[in-house]
This record gives sequence, C-alpha cells and structure tokens, in this order.
Amino acid sequence: MKEFNSFIEQMKTLAIKRYLKVCLEHVFHLLCNGLIDEAYQTLSLAESWRHGEQTSVQDKEMKLIEAYRGLLDYYSWAKQKHILLEHGQDGFEDLSVEQEMHSCFRKAAVNLKEIIKIPGVWDPFVKCYVDLLEFYGDHDEARQVLNEYAYNSKFPANPNAHVYLYQFLKRQGESKKSLISALKILHDSVPSHELMIDFNTMLQKSKKRKKHRLGLEVIFAALDYAGWKENVKAWSCLAKQLKQIVISEKHLDWIKQEWNSRRDWWPAFHFSRYLAKRNWQENESLSYEKALVAGILLGKDCKYFKYVSHQGCKAQVKRFRMLKKFVNKHNPVYLRISGLSDSSVPP
Repeated sequence: MKEFNSFIEQMKTLAIKRYLKVCLEHVFHLLCNGLIDEAYQTLSLAESWRHGEQTSVQDKEMKLIEAYRGLLDYYSWAKQKHILLEHGQDGFEDLSVEQEMHSCFRKAAVNLKEIIKIPGVWDPFVKCYVDLLEFYGDHDEARQVLNEYAYNSKFPANPNAHVYLYQFLKRQGESKKSLISALKILHDSVPSHELMIDFNTMLQKSKKRKKHRLGLEVIFAALDYAGWKENVKAWSCLAKQLKQIVISEKHLDWIKQEWNSRRDWWPAFHFSRYLAKRNWQENESLSYEKALVAGILLGKDCKYFKYVSHQGCKAQVKRFRMLKKFVNKHNPVYLRISGLSDSSVPP
C-alpha cells in the first residue's frame, strides 16, 4: 500500500489534467482494501482541488468525486443508525449519535441528490438516497426519485430501476395494480428475473382472465432460461396452472400457443431421460413437478415422465401413483394440445 500511494501521488503530479480521474482510481483502490477513512480524506482533498479553467470533463469528474463522498457519508450514517437502533433512544450518548447521524444525512443527501439528476445508471446512489428519505419519512420524495429514475426517457433503460420502484411500492403497501404495472415492465425487459415468481403469483390471484393468461406466459418465459431449470417453485407454479387448465378443459389454447414455440427444443432442454435420472436423485420435489408438466405437454410416453413416474411408483410414493393416474386420465387433452387425434397416435 505504501508503494502504491507513492506511485499514485506521482501520477497526480505528472498527469495534472487528469488529477481528478487519478483521485477516483486511488479512492477505489483504498475502498477495495477497506481503508474507508483514507478514501474519504482523498475525496475531500480532491473536492478542493483547482487548476486553471475547469473543463467540461473535469466538471463531470468533480460531480463523481462529490457523489462518492456522498456515498461514504451515507455509509457513516448507516453505521450510526445501526448503533442507535441497537441501543435504543435514551441517554446523552444516543443524543450525540443522533446528531452525528443527522450531520451525515445532510451531507450525503446533498451530493446524492445532485448526481442522480444527471441521466445515467446510478443504482447504488439511488438506493442510498431512497433509504435516507424513507428513514426520515419523506416517502413522497422517495417515490418521485424512483419514478423519475424508472420512467424518465432521458435515462438509459435500466431494469434495476423498476426493481427498486417495485420494492418501494411493496414496502409502502401499494395496490396490486401498481405492483403488477411495475413488474410488467421488468418482465418485458428481463423475463428471467427472479421477481417473475412474485409476478406470476400476483397474476394468478387476480380475478381477471387476461391476468391468468399473462401469468402462464410469464412462467413459461422464465423457464426458457437455464438459470431456472432446477427452480422447484417455478415448476410448481407452471404445474399448478397447467393442471387447473387441464382439469377444467378451458383455455387449452393458451397452453397450445405457449407450447408451439417450444415443442422443438424444450424436450431436450428440460425433459431428457438424463435429466429425469439426475433430478430424481437430487431433488424428488423438482422431479415430481417437472414430470407433471412433461406429462401434460408431451403425454404419457414422454421419457422424463415415464422414468420419474416409474421410479416414484417403485418407491411406493403415493403422490407419484396419483401423478401417473392423472396424466393417463387426461391423455386425450394432451392430444388436443399437440394438435393430434387418436387415429394419428400409433397403438
């Protein structure tokens, strides 16, 4: 660290026109090594630096210097908050902690507010600023900041902006309509996001048919991605919805529409015999949910369904016997989903 500090000071002297940029690199290095106070001191010194006429590049770099100092002020505020919440609010010591907290809040809020006015991706700065506002009860300002960050067309498209807005609305106990609206935009940009489980659940609880249709689309789309292949909850959501549709024999066209674009690659991607064997060995619950989906979508002769149902029945697990019975009973429904008829299936 001593050698690095010596080197960086020489860089600041030699590259005088890039002084602020070098300071930022120095700060990042200090932070990576846990030297918070030294990083803060470097930022404070950089803020007071002046050399000739300030260029537009230097102006942007100065705003970053101020923003990162605001981030470290927030860090100090958060530490003081933890102390206050841990020890309650009584005694002289707690009063001094509260005063220190408020001082850090004022310094952090000013700089964080300034940087997030500039179009860009400012995730950590926005999160910290909203946390400050929420703690002091300024929920209207927090909502305005998040709406601006998510919906202002001058800002680059950023899925996280909609995640932060959704999380805020959820904390505030907002209506399901508002929550669904926020997650719909997230689904359109990142269909594989982990919040799609929450989105699907909300849609299924709705009384509107079009919401149920969207829910089926959402969970199918999520399972198109490799990161979801072994997500038990996702397969359970899909299995439950498919089962409801099959039992009622209403909206089979929904399943057909989703399946048509996947029939060529989902069997190898999700329902191979190899995966059936591995899933059965590693997670019985996962293999059950997937087998139900496979049976509905591919029929009783599907390799995945045949292997898992056979293993389940052999192990004398009651629900697997019921699974096999259910798929066999509703095999004619599979034929309609697949666009087949009884005569086109070999005996």
